[in-house]
Amino acid sequence: MSDPAIEMIDITKVFPGVIANDKVCLSVAQGEIHALLGENGAGKSTLMSILFGLYEPDGGIIRIRGKEVHIHSPNDATVLKIGMVHQHFKLVHNFTVTENIVLGLEPINRLGNLDLRTAEKRVAELSTTYGLAVDPRARIENITVGMQQRVEILKILYRDADILIFDEPTAVLTPQEIDELLAIFRRLKAEGKTIVFITHKLKEIKAAADRCTVLRRGKYIDTVNVADVDESELAEKMVGRVVNFRIDKKKAKPRDIVLEIENITVIGSKGVPAVQDLSLTVRAGEVVGIAGVDGNGQSELVAAISGLLPLKAGRILLKGKELNHESIRTRNEQGIGLVPEDRHKHGLVLDFRVDENFILKNFRKSPYSNHIGFLQFPSIIKHAEDLIGQFDIRAGNGPLTKAGSMSGGNQQKVVIAREIDQSPELLIVSQPTRGLDVGAIEYIHRRIIEERDKGRAVLLVSFELDEILDLCDRIAAVSKGSVVGVIPAEEADERRIGAMMAGVAVPQSVREGA
Repeated sequence: MSDPAIEMIDITKVFPGVIANDKVCLSVAQGEIHALLGENGAGKSTLMSILFGLYEPDGGIIRIRGKEVHIHSPNDATVLKIGMVHQHFKLVHNFTVTENIVLGLEPINRLGNLDLRTAEKRVAELSTTYGLAVDPRARIENITVGMQQRVEILKILYRDADILIFDEPTAVLTPQEIDELLAIFRRLKAEGKTIVFITHKLKEIKAAADRCTVLRRGKYIDTVNVADVDESELAEKMVGRVVNFRIDKKKAKPRDIVLEIENITVIGSKGVPAVQDLSLTVRAGEVVGIAGVDGNGQSELVAAISGLLPLKAGRILLKGKELNHESIRTRNEQGIGLVPEDRHKHGLVLDFRVDENFILKNFRKSPYSNHIGFLQFPSIIKHAEDLIGQFDIRAGNGPLTKAGSMSGGNQQKVVIAREIDQSPELLIVSQPTRGLDVGAIEYIHRRIIEERDKGRAVLLVSFELDEILDLCDRIAAVSKGSVVGVIPAEEADERRIGAMMAGVAVPQSVREGA
């Protein structure tokens, strides 16, 4: 390997109740793609936030290109040509691509006016050089998530960064966008850039990284050449035990219909039907999966079932009772549990504590409030302690931890624990393992199957075909807001499901199996 572009030696960072980094070491060679792997809460984002100047370490040494440096802020990092793309993008949605890229570094002409035309030209040049294909004049609110990520990359390239940090860069991307991003990584490397990317996805590490450093519970574990290890070895280093990639499950025993969707149409945010004439059933004791490319009506379907969007046409029935005009609270009380695809927007109140998030749906009930409506915090805290232990949630200050201060994986566990604790008749899980490490994925998959075996009806929405094929008993492929076909999982494979997702219809006899 070439000389190190980054050396972090014995980096220590302590937050109240938790040691996030415990004498961690990292060495990244000039011009390599280096993966940073670890469980949720292992300290990966903290380590990179220290490198980018968002946090200051409590101990340790940082060298950039062989010179010891002290990075007190992102401005210091920018001077050192270090850039970072955060997991949750930092974009102004009603600004254009160029306006976002130059924010804080606005070009001024000789008359003292903002010179966006010159900036747009520079953005177009960078976009062409690195194969990013972004329209400099497009508004952020009108482009896809994958394009927004390209804007974030252009922001740091515009500032001449040659050390690029990516925090969970594929967590919100479709499979096609992930392939495109990894190709961009390779182009950036060919241009001499040094890349560090945080990920939980072992396939991505094998596809793109030269070397990988593993952290576990805040400690350095190992650095390996990616070509010399397989996915199972990486997973074992990450979680400290052998990980089963496929869930061991018994054959489903479906019973009565719990959810019945009859020819529904739902209008999306653009004023046109996002779901069109869609019908589906889910029975007690089975997992039915919705497979489809992002943007084919999955989000609107889940929103319609849970009550967030009204129906334009059709009916939704839960155990034979129509839900069309029922409130969200009534649907919850009648037995619908929802793990939403966006845990920040619809799953958690980030400024609330963990114990408060656990009771969002039943805080009015005993033992969490008394007969005159006052919250009973001893009972609330005891309930939170039980769920934290049961679901292996890592919260530095226990039940009193602010949800917003936790890692994404532990936030997701809070949502799943709350919904499963309600013992719902119908459990809807949308993108349940997005951004999670393999250990957490294994655990959540096992809990979903346990709920099925208890007789729950489970509707799973996922962009991960491996997840759909592994967990589901029946699979419904959607395209352009409609169900193309529903097939038993034992008859499914990636090629067949992929064809259905592209709109290739299955035989009528199979569709009638819905």
